[in-house]
Amino acid sequence: MFVFRHSLMKSNRDLLQGLLYYIQLYFLPLLSTLTPYSFFFALQGLFSYLNKRSHRRWISSGVIVLLANSVLLQISTDGRISQHGDVVINTWPFVNATRAGFEALQRSGSRTHALDAITEGCNRCEVDQCDFTVGYGGSPDSKGETTLDAMILDGSTMEMGAVAQLRRVKPAIRVARAVMEHSSHSILAGDGALAFAKMMGFEETSLSTRHTREVYKRWQDSKCQPNYFRNVHGQNTSCPPYRPFVLSDSVYMEELQGESLLLPTNRQNPVDMEKLISTENHDTIGMVALADSGHMTAGTSSNGATHKIAGRVGDAAVSGAGAYVDSSIGGAAATGDGDVMMRFLPSFVAVQEMKRGVHPQTACEHALRQIAAVYPHFLGGMVCLNRFGEYGGAGYGWNFAYSVQTSGMSEPKVEHVTPLTHAPS
Repeated sequence: MFVFRHSLMKSNRDLLQGLLYYIQLYFLPLLSTLTPYSFFFALQGLFSYLNKRSHRRWISSGVIVLLANSVLLQISTDGRISQHGDVVINTWPFVNATRAGFEALQRSGSRTHALDAITEGCNRCEVDQCDFTVGYGGSPDSKGETTLDAMILDGSTMEMGAVAQLRRVKPAIRVARAVMEHSSHSILAGDGALAFAKMMGFEETSLSTRHTREVYKRWQDSKCQPNYFRNVHGQNTSCPPYRPFVLSDSVYMEELQGESLLLPTNRQNPVDMEKLISTENHDTIGMVALADSGHMTAGTSSNGATHKIAGRVGDAAVSGAGAYVDSSIGGAAATGDGDVMMRFLPSFVAVQEMKRGVHPQTACEHALRQIAAVYPHFLGGMVCLNRFGEYGGAGYGWNFAYSVQTSGMSEPKVEHVTPLTHAPS
C-alpha cells in the first residue's frame, strides 16, 4: 500500500512538473514573447529545480522565475524595455515631436493610435519648423519655393502613403496619411499631390516666409553657390539655367579619361559635402512608434535640402529609405544626405538586420557603413527600434542625436551617439 501510494505521489509530481515545464517552455513565450535574457533566466530556473524532491519548492521557484521575468521585461537598460510598453523614437533631439507622438500613442480607445503617433509627432515638427528642415518656411529650392516630402507606413498592414514635392500645403504628414487612407496609391507628387490635398479639404497657402526669401536672396547674391548641379557649364560661377556638357566639349573630353560619360560627382569631395549637407541642411524628421499592442508604424516629414533643384524628391518620401517598418520585426528611420541614402535603402537594410536578431544599434551602424563604403564623405544618421522595444541609433560623419520616450519615462530623453568615421576595411 505504501509503495503504491508513494508511486502515485511520484507520478502526480512528475505529471505536475511536466505540465509546468511545457507551460513555461511553450505557452508563456507565446503570451509575452520573452526577450533572450529573460527566456534564458526562466529556463535556468526551470532546470535548476526540475529534479528537486519537493514539488512545492519547485512551484515556489517557478513563481519566483515568472516574477523575475516580469521585472526583467520592464527594465530599461541600454534601450531594453518591455515589449508591451509604448515607445516613440525619432531622429534629432526634437523632444516636442517625441512628446506629441507618445501622447497620441497612449490615448485609449483608438484603434489607430500607432498611426496617430506618427501623424501627431511629425506634424508637431512641421508646426515648430524643426531646424527649418521640416515644414513651411525652410529649404527654398533653386526657384526659391519651399516644397515638402512626407510618408507614413503601417507595419502591420504594410500600407503606406507619401507625398513628394508637395506645394502650398503645410501639414504634409496629414496629406500623406490621406493618400494611404483615401487612395489606392502609395505616393503622389507635385501638382497632383496639391490637387489631391485640396480635394481632401486641406487649405492651400504659401509655404514661403521672410526667412526663406532671405535665404534665397543670399544664395542668388553668391552666384547660386553651392548648388546640386554637375556636368554643366557655369555651375561654379553663375546661377541657373545651365547648359549641359556634351561629348564635343574639350574640357569635358579631358575629364572623361576614357572611364565614364559623367564627370566625377562633387559628393566625393569632403569640402563640397560640407557646403551642401550639414546639421542645418538635411532630410528629416524620421520617427518610429511601437504600441503596447505590438502594432508598429513609421513616418517622415521634410522640406528637403536647401537650394535643391526644383522638382527634387527626397528620401523622406521613399519607403525603405527615409523609413521602413514591419510589426513582426521592427522599424527604422534615416536622416542626412537623402540623395545618397535612398540609393541604399538604409531603413530597409536595418530592419532586415534586426530580423536576423541583430540589436537595433548594430543594425543602424551596419546600414550606414554600407553607404560609407561607397561614399566615404557622406553624412547620415539613423534610429532603429525592434518589436521587443529595444532601440538604438547611429551617425556617420557628424554629431548625431535622437530623442526617445518609453512607458518608463515621464519625459523624452535625448541620446547622443559617437559618430562613425570610416567604413571598416
